[in-house]
Amino acid sequence: MEFNNKIEEYILAHTEAEDELLKELDRKTNLKILRPRMLSGHLQGEILKMISYMINPENILEIGTFTGYSAICLAKGLDKKGKLFTIDKNDEIADFTKSFFDKSCLKDKIVFYVGDAIKIIPKIEEQFDLVFIDADKREYLDYYNLIFDKVNKGGFIIADNVLWDGKVIKKVDSNDKQTLGLIAFNDFVQNDNRVENVMFPIRDGLIIIRKK
Repeated sequence: MEFNNKIEEYILAHTEAEDELLKELDRKTNLKILRPRMLSGHLQGEILKMISYMINPENILEIGTFTGYSAICLAKGLDKKGKLFTIDKNDEIADFTKSFFDKSCLKDKIVFYVGDAIKIIPKIEEQFDLVFIDADKREYLDYYNLIFDKVNKGGFIIADNVLWDGKVIKKVDSNDKQTLGLIAFNDFVQNDNRVENVMFPIRDGLIIIRKK
């Protein structure tokens, strides 16, 4: 089925309504922040929320916060004692992002790190039931290897943008490190006998990985 604007409108019309805080976050991200397309948005946010509700994780790790939309959605499904740890290296928008965490009723459940995830992840001692990867595409495989032992048996890893506007199935220039990074990640996961995985054509592609 061709995915066009009318189909998208129909899907959103039959999806749980976006809450007021997320509407405001979406609107202000589009008005004030460069590359607002990086925001998860309503449909993907609801999908992440539903997955989190189904897992009811004690701890979540998010790599790539941007303005916090996906973090707020994921945190809604946390166990009562749970925490979401989220990391982003863009210190220029950190105050903007934190302002929305502070407005959320989930603010006490969100731990926000600003810096390089490669350096921060090894310092986090918690184990995780759910990890969401949505940061530098060149480093997806590095993130995966860093977090794998921190994921509980039966836990889940979700990675965004794994179709990358369809570039993953096209001839790739050797200088296109982002696409090459995603292809390397996708291929590694597919051949990793420690996990089972399924890829969805949602927005720019989501892969869900379960640790056996």
